[in-house]
Amino acid sequence: MDAPYAKLEYIEPGIARVLAHNPSAFTYYGTQTYVVGTHEVAVIDPGPDLPGHLDALIDAIGERPLVAILCTHTHRDHSPAAAPLAAATGAPVIGCAPLVLAAIGPRADEAFDATYAPDQVLADGESVAVDGQALIAVSTPGHTSNHLCFAYGDALFSGDHVMGWSTTVVFPPDGDMGAYMASLAKLRARDDRTFYPAHGPPVTNPKQYLRHLVGHRKSREAQILKLVEEQPRDIPAIVSLAYPGLDPRLTIAAGGSVFAHLLELERRGLVTATGETWTTR
Repeated sequence: MDAPYAKLEYIEPGIARVLAHNPSAFTYYGTQTYVVGTHEVAVIDPGPDLPGHLDALIDAIGERPLVAILCTHTHRDHSPAAAPLAAATGAPVIGCAPLVLAAIGPRADEAFDATYAPDQVLADGESVAVDGQALIAVSTPGHTSNHLCFAYGDALFSGDHVMGWSTTVVFPPDGDMGAYMASLAKLRARDDRTFYPAHGPPVTNPKQYLRHLVGHRKSREAQILKLVEEQPRDIPAIVSLAYPGLDPRLTIAAGGSVFAHLLELERRGLVTATGETWTTR
């Protein structure tokens, strides 16, 4: 058990979390909702609209002013509790832009939240003040086109863009591998001390871990390109060869990742598709 559900847990001065009871193959033990600030607070990724979770957030805020409810993106494990929390507290919903896409086939992650209606959308570099300190939006598209991280001092709340327990799902049509890699490079240029992801443990060595993530994606890209160079293949064939012994629950996610890599390789003129079959140019 990662932590008790629906209970405020202090991580460091001015940063606490409440873990939502929505564990899955894609959310780990559940969504971590962060409560940032001391005398006044902001909530980052209010999470799913679960009664016990919402009650725990309201208890965690207590009598302190809630200056903002911020969402990194609009998958249903991140933003649905924003509206009821705003109704209960009067706080504005601020953060990523709204985004709802219809699913194409089975999803590898949570579907989009159609209820999300922000009072204010933050652009890259815009901020809200919490306890007199800026909580700054850092645009990081890739996992979704509307994904934001939030920087507070030398801590970065990384949403689903960087997670310590798993690689990020990049699933077309909205997930974009080229954008994801560019966002990783953007974070590598920063000097954050710790990443606090929405799922899984903190990342305490961000620069080293980001190098690992970039290396992993480049290695996977090279593997996919080699398989297509050997002979034309469709995505299920590539998945079976590139992911031997894969947990069947992750087959859809692996196929989405392969598709995202192939689209990026196609953009660079290295592969092309004929129907469902991919080959080199």
